Amino acid sequence: MAKIYKDEDVKLEILKKKKICIVGYGSQGHAHALNLRDSGCDLIVALPEWDKESWKRAEKDGMKVVTLEKIEGDIISVLIPDMVQPKVYREFIERKLKDGNLLMFAHGFNIHYNQIIPPEFVDVAMVAPKGPGPLVRRMFLEGKGVPALVAVHRNYTGKALDIALAYAKGIGATRAGVIETTFKEETETDLFGEQVDLCGGVAEMIKSAFEILVEAGYQPEVVYFEVLHELKLIVDLIYEGGIYNMWKAVSETAKYGGMTRGKRIFNESVKQEMRKILKEIQTGEFAREWILENLAGRPVYNKLLEVEREHPIEKVGTEMRKLIPWLQK
Repeated sequence: MAKIYKDEDVKLEILKKKKICIVGYGSQGHAHALNLRDSGCDLIVALPEWDKESWKRAEKDGMKVVTLEKIEGDIISVLIPDMVQPKVYREFIERKLKDGNLLMFAHGFNIHYNQIIPPEFVDVAMVAPKGPGPLVRRMFLEGKGVPALVAVHRNYTGKALDIALAYAKGIGATRAGVIETTFKEETETDLFGEQVDLCGGVAEMIKSAFEILVEAGYQPEVVYFEVLHELKLIVDLIYEGGIYNMWKAVSETAKYGGMTRGKRIFNESVKQEMRKILKEIQTGEFAREWILENLAGRPVYNKLLEVEREHPIEKVGTEMRKLIPWLQK
């Protein structure tokens, strides 16, 4: 069983003795900074000078903002996108690290795949909330928290886990529960989930179902509601109480049809392809591919994104969502 830390297991005092630098003020960055500040921590926010929007937002929130050149702190929390982290680390962070500092991440990609190799004299840890930044902030303000993962890659001082857990408490995560993991486990399971299930798998399932029904002569507008719109209703049931909770809630016909036909779609050959994708993640093949794609200016990425945007289901969906009052801004 996984080790789960709650509020009563963690002391915040160790964090209040540290100076924290939050690098980035996006989804996670702004939530971490605001929650840590409200927990009584001493922190600054480091941003590139050209990011005027984030700079203004942070200052409006009452943060002390400095340029990347002035990064400093006992804890440096790197909360910028994965693909720019190595460059920012090499140019602005690496030379600023001092004996006993803690380098913090919210995702393990660059450490696990050796895109960032910290010196031996610093701690390296991760606190990864299982929800977007706005939710992390909203739950904190409501006196609740979003669950998170915690991991230690290097424990130079012998206190890395204690400090990381205090950080997790500072952003409100221990109110819900913090699960101990490793950089390897967090990174590989996160990538796998995104590729075969949450993003890649679901998107391809929806598009394939749409294409097959439209090819068979059914109206695209009707098909949209059946294969995409209603998916939220099912996901909400699963999210709230698990897969069996969904089975309890749907019709008898849906139960029987789903349970007898679902495995014909997600059969052993599909699972074999999933295992192949997992192996690509574990060996670093996917990471190398994505790193090279970024170095080349993302030609494949940009083309695929264009194809997704032009899929017929997007055009139909744009019109159908106009009929749904709760989706109107």
